[in-house]
Amino acid sequence: MLAILRTQCCILVLIATGCVSTPERIAVNTNGVIPDHWTAAKPSTSQIMTEWVGAFADPALTVLVNDALNNNFDLKVAAARVDAARQQTIIAGAGRWPQLGFAAGYVRSGIGVSNDGIGGSDYSAFDALFTLSWEIDVWGRIKSSQRASQQDAEAVSADFQGARLSLAARTAQSYFELIEANLQAEVAEQSSKDRRTIVELVRGRFARGLTRGLDLRLALTDLANAEAQVAQSRNQVQIVTRRLEVLLGQYPNGHRDRLSASLRFLPMPPAVLSTGLPSQLLERRPDLVAAFARLRAMDSRVESAKKALLPRITLTASGGTSSSALTDLVDPRAAAWNLATGLLQPVFTGGRLKGEIHLNEALTKEALNQYRSTALNAFREVEQALAAEQWLRAQERALQEAVEQTRASRKLAVTSYQQGLIEILTLLDSYRSTLNAQSAHLTVQRQLLSNRIDLYLALGGGV
Repeated sequence: MLAILRTQCCILVLIATGCVSTPERIAVNTNGVIPDHWTAAKPSTSQIMTEWVGAFADPALTVLVNDALNNNFDLKVAAARVDAARQQTIIAGAGRWPQLGFAAGYVRSGIGVSNDGIGGSDYSAFDALFTLSWEIDVWGRIKSSQRASQQDAEAVSADFQGARLSLAARTAQSYFELIEANLQAEVAEQSSKDRRTIVELVRGRFARGLTRGLDLRLALTDLANAEAQVAQSRNQVQIVTRRLEVLLGQYPNGHRDRLSASLRFLPMPPAVLSTGLPSQLLERRPDLVAAFARLRAMDSRVESAKKALLPRITLTASGGTSSSALTDLVDPRAAAWNLATGLLQPVFTGGRLKGEIHLNEALTKEALNQYRSTALNAFREVEQALAAEQWLRAQERALQEAVEQTRASRKLAVTSYQQGLIEILTLLDSYRSTLNAQSAHLTVQRQLLSNRIDLYLALGGGV
């Protein structure tokens, strides 16, 4: 009676746990409510740009991005991780197949001559032995573990795509930063030349007794500050150049000869831009794809951990032959073998199996909330970049007007100073205002380009 009760309990356990499966995950449903369109942009149904580098129509930029994708060492590290993850998948699934081993050997032994003169003897034999073991994956425990490794590999592959996209974006942004730094240096040098002209003007007036020594001192001080700004601008050029060279996988020697023809102006961002729908972001952004794959991998690990409570059916075999004649090893009649089938049912493991289930369930909750957090941050990045472009364009227009006004006021200030109508400080301030307006205008032009690249990066996709 007791045996029958135990059998019935085992059957109930099998029924209760044999139908374990992973929950159905859909990316859109997992994130809750997603808006129909971006709040910072008008609804659009046009196709999202997938190869955004070419949209800038800059051959030098295209060449640099391709060089970075081919030579950057950090990207090669990410590619190696993809290969490692794929091999880990093979390792995880190896347990589903029979494990066969073979060993061959040679044994020689002997007995020496005894004191009474009895002769010794020698013995030699060749061995050929094999072993076979196979866990029959009835419940799919090993298969679930293998599926988790496959989903991890998908996540690592998505990480690699994200690394490619990020590298292309950093290369493009560094390229535009280098153009800006070069233009800033040219503006600073031109401003320094203009300050020298002012110094000569004030020195001449001082020599004729038309102005005070204080005016000359102030002009010389302003010239020294302008020369210091030139040095600072040139230092920024070499910093950005070396950073770009490292992204390209080159030694950072600070040479930019091959880029000299491309550092003349900052282009405007491409006019055509389609952002698609917020729901499309879940399938486009590599970091979201990776986070979702890791969530599904944890679901598979929970399934595998639960199936570890079920009995394991194993098949084992061993055999072989041993003979003093090497030719007997290939004679199947001389072989001895045995075959066994076993069933292993965990009864008491000190809470290890239940602990593994609870551990993986907790890690699944972590992966789910990590995915939701990543998605929310992705939506923020797109909305932020869309809104920033509008304000940056307004700022660029205002600074363009400021540049034109300061240039006109500087000419009037020189004439007024020569006529003795204004003080030296007003003249010097007009030159500083011109320099500041030009510098700020270049900065916002570059920020427009960087923000557009941030938007491409936030939208995901290809390069």
